[in-house]
Amino acid sequence: MIKVVVCGAYGKMGRAVLNAVHNDSDLMLVGAVDVMSKGDDIGSLIGIDKIGINVRKDLQEVLTETSADVVVDFTNPNVVMNNIRIILKNRVYPVVGTTGLTDENKKEIEQLCKENNVGAFIAPNFAIGAVLMMKLSQEVAKYMPDIEIIELHHDQKLDAPSGTALRTAELISEVRGVRAQGHPDEVEKIKGARGSDFNGIHIHSVRLPGYVAHQEVIFGGLGQTLTIRHDSINRDSFMPGVVIACKKVVSLDTLVCGLENILN
Repeated sequence: MIKVVVCGAYGKMGRAVLNAVHNDSDLMLVGAVDVMSKGDDIGSLIGIDKIGINVRKDLQEVLTETSADVVVDFTNPNVVMNNIRIILKNRVYPVVGTTGLTDENKKEIEQLCKENNVGAFIAPNFAIGAVLMMKLSQEVAKYMPDIEIIELHHDQKLDAPSGTALRTAELISEVRGVRAQGHPDEVEKIKGARGSDFNGIHIHSVRLPGYVAHQEVIFGGLGQTLTIRHDSINRDSFMPGVVIACKKVVSLDTLVCGLENILN
């Protein structure tokens, strides 16, 4: 049994992770952390009877008391790095779904993994369909290199563009490089109208209530377009990927990014 602690337990993703871990026969839910904790029993958060484990505020205390193997973090960009430092220094494996980590953050995580002889896993999206969308987009880009990305998320998402959109653009750039798109004398009448620019790929972020997580990658060619779209209708779509990551991360000895790298 792999012993799991969940950070960000009060959030919508945190509650979904609590439920997924609790219901998996290979995982044991041993603790939960949230800075807003009022000491609720985990059972009350996921709609079951009390299970005798309360949500706590102090991650270090929970790790010390539970001897956890894995911590799943769905918190926010302001606190995630501090959580990761605590997790790795305790020689526990982090599974991180919080987006907003920089390249410098990832270099620090790699160093902490090396110093503490432990692995770590980060994914911008845990939905298997989203991973397939990214891999298919990379393949299509070899033949249709003019591309724009539209990502649509709920209006409480803190970062833009999404980690999934950035990862998609990175994968596409690996096969098509930097490419200028659109008219060379194009003028934005309102700044930002053409979205952000990643190696020539324009990324547009939509934030509205009603959305969960959605993305479409639009390819343009002579007399044709092709669109690859993925929709997460609810947060259950991410849970199979989170469960897989909890089971695979304990075999890692360094930082691995992207669900596609542990699915084989």
